[in-house]
Formats: sequence, structure tokens, C-alpha cells
Amino acid sequence: MVASDLPDELAGLLLRIQRLARRRLWGGLPTPRLRGAHAELLRLVAARPGIRVSAAARELCLAPNSVSTLVNHLVAEGLLRREPDPGDGRAALLHPTPAGVGRLRDWRARRDALFREHVAKLDAADRAALTAALPSLRRLAESLREGEETL
Repeated sequence: MVASDLPDELAGLLLRIQRLARRRLWGGLPTPRLRGAHAELLRLVAARPGIRVSAAARELCLAPNSVSTLVNHLVAEGLLRREPDPGDGRAALLHPTPAGVGRLRDWRARRDALFREHVAKLDAADRAALTAALPSLRRLAESLREGEETL
């Protein structure tokens, strides 16, 4: 591969892996499938209970009104609850419900099993190459995050 092909190849491959994994993870679940942004928000709120909508929007690189719409859907499905912020009545604090936590626990178990199965199919050299690439991918993610507040 020519070095100039790397950005396009990497972007396309990461997107393809994400789509394929999401299809496998949410397909076949007995409950209605969560869209990607809904799942991302639910994961974030479970990791940081009490997060404000505005902070969630920054973390997910989404507009606050988009996150508010996602929150409304997740609240309606019983996966999130919204509480007024005692320090600012205009703001809301987000918390996962027990149903939301259970949904994430099931999703994580499925995700771990999916990737464990498919990584195990790779030979040792490919597994070592993926392990070696993780720090570079983390740095790429951080580089993409830089300056996003100006977007």
C-alpha cells in the first residue's frame, strides 16, 4: 500500500468494522435495537452517572439538541432517567436505569464474545500487529479530538 492511501484505507476499514460489529451485536436481540448514537450515549451515562446533557454532547462530539433528542428516546424506553441539576435548574443530570444497565451488560458480553471469537481466528502475527497498533490508534483518536470545540 502507498502511504498516501493509508488515511482513506484506515477510515473505510474502521467504519466497516464498526458497522459489521454493530450488526452482529444488535441483530437477534429480543428487544428493539438501539441505534449507534443511542448506544453510545447509554454507555457514556453508565460510565459517568450524573453527567449533564451538555457534557455528554461534548464527549460524544454531538450537538446538545441532538443529545437531548437521544435522551428523550432513552427515557421513553426506560433506559435512562433525567433529574434536575440541583446547582442549575435549567440543566439535567443523566443516570442509567436498571434496565439500561442490564441492556449494556448484555451488549458488552456479546461484544466481548464477538471480538474474542474473531481475534482468536487470526494468526499470532496478526494478533501481535493489532496489539502493536493500539497505541497508534489511541493517539489518532486523541489527535482527531483536538480542537473539536471549535467545530
